[in-house]
Amino acid sequence: MMDLNLQDLTASTGGIMLVQGTRGVTTGVCTDSRRVREGCVFIALSGDKFDGNSFAPEASKKAAVVVVSRVVGNYDAECSVVVVPDTLKALQDMATWWRAQLSVRVVGITGSSGKTSTKDMVRSVLAQHYSTVEATQGNLNNHIGVPLSILSAPANTQAAVWEMGMNHTGELAPLCAMVQPHIGIITHIGSAHIGMLGSRDAIAQEKCTLARVLSADGCMIYPANDDYADYIATQTQAHLLPVGGEASAVRARNVRSGAQGSDYELVIEGTGEIPVHLPVPGEHMVGNSLLAAAAGWRLGCSLQEIAEGLRGIALTKGRLTCREKDGVLLVDDTYNANPESMMAALRTVASMPVDGRRYAVLGKMGELGSAGVAAHAEVGKCAAELKYSGVVVLGEGSAELHALAAAVREGRVPVMRVDTPKAAADNLRGMVQAGDVILFKGSRVAGIERVMDELFKGD
Repeated sequence: MMDLNLQDLTASTGGIMLVQGTRGVTTGVCTDSRRVREGCVFIALSGDKFDGNSFAPEASKKAAVVVVSRVVGNYDAECSVVVVPDTLKALQDMATWWRAQLSVRVVGITGSSGKTSTKDMVRSVLAQHYSTVEATQGNLNNHIGVPLSILSAPANTQAAVWEMGMNHTGELAPLCAMVQPHIGIITHIGSAHIGMLGSRDAIAQEKCTLARVLSADGCMIYPANDDYADYIATQTQAHLLPVGGEASAVRARNVRSGAQGSDYELVIEGTGEIPVHLPVPGEHMVGNSLLAAAAGWRLGCSLQEIAEGLRGIALTKGRLTCREKDGVLLVDDTYNANPESMMAALRTVASMPVDGRRYAVLGKMGELGSAGVAAHAEVGKCAAELKYSGVVVLGEGSAELHALAAAVREGRVPVMRVDTPKAAADNLRGMVQAGDVILFKGSRVAGIERVMDELFKGD
C-alpha cells in the first residue's frame, strides 16, 4: 500500500487537522463507507443524492483518518479528522502527490472502445518483465476511479497501466495530470458518448488530450487504420508508433481466428517475429493485442515475454467470455457497448465456426443523443447482413430499439422484442438447440447480463 502519514495527508490536500487520533494508516484509501477497513483513510465524497460526511462518524470506528468537508456528529476518539474544502479535490490531490513519489513507468490508455481489454493485455505483458505491475481495477477510469487506482499502487511499483475514460469535454486533462504517462495508447476513436460531445471530431479532440500531454521522449501508440490516425499524429511531440498497418513497425501476419481465440505471427520491425496465441476471439481483439505488444516492446519486454503475456491474459468479466449450457455456446460481451463494439462483437460471433445457428440478444446503447436512432439501425443492419438466425431485442419500447428491430426485420432476419430478461430467456429456451451460439451485448443500462442469469438459474 502507499506510504502515507498524517503530515503528508494534510499537506497534499491542504486540509486542517481537526483531531489527531492514535490509529496509524495501514490499509490505503476508501470512499465507500460500507467497505471501510481497519486503518484506512476514509474520504467522504458527496454527490447529488448523498452526503458522504454523514457516513464519516460510522466510518471513524475503523478508519485511521476521515477526510470530510463538514463536521457531522461525533467521531471515534482514536480516529484522526481532517477537514478540507472539497473532498473530491482532496482525493485527486492526494493521488497527484502519491504519483510524484513513485518511480514507475506508466502506460495511460483511453479510447472509445477497447480500453479495458487493452489494459488487461498490457498488464499481462508487463507482468512477464516487471516484478510489480499495477493496473486499473475493472473499469475504474473516471474522476474517482483514477485517483483510487493511483493511491492503491505500492511504493515499490515498477510499472503501471491506468485507464482513463470520459464522456464530456475537459474530463481527460485532470486525469492525465494525475497519471503522468510515459506511454499513451488511444485504442480507437468512435462514436461512444457522441450525445455528450456532439461529433466524432469533438471526441477525437478530447481523446487526443492524452497525446498532447506526452513528453518528447514519450511514445504515442495507436491503430494505423483508425479514421483519426493522421490527426492523432499531429497532436503530440512524442515518438509515434502506429500499429497494425502493413508498414507498421508492430503488426500481425497470418491471422487465424476461431471460437477459442486467434493465432498469428507477431512482427516487430528490427526485433523479429514470434507466434502468438490470443485466448479470446475477435479480430478487434487482435488489434488490441498489437497495442499491448507495442507498449511492452517500448518498455523493454522481449518477444517471448510479449507472446507469453498475451497467451496468459485474463480479461475483465463480460469481455467476449464464452461458456456452454446444454451444448449451446453463450458469448458474454455485456460489459458495455457502443456502435463500434456492438458490430465488432456481431462480426466476431459470425466468424466463429459452429455446428448450429447464430443468435444475438441485443439491448440499448447509451449516451448517443440525436445519433442514437441511426446508430441502433446500423447495428440492426449489421446483424441482418451477417445472416444471424434470429435477434432478440431486450428493453421497453423506445425509438432506438424500434430502429434496431426494424433494421433486422428489413434484412429478413427474424426478430423478437421483449421487455424483461425472463421473457428473453424463456423465448431463447424454445428457440435454441445444441450446437447453436448466442451473443449477449448491450450497454450496462440494458441489463443484458440478467438474461444469462435467468438461463443459468438453478444450475
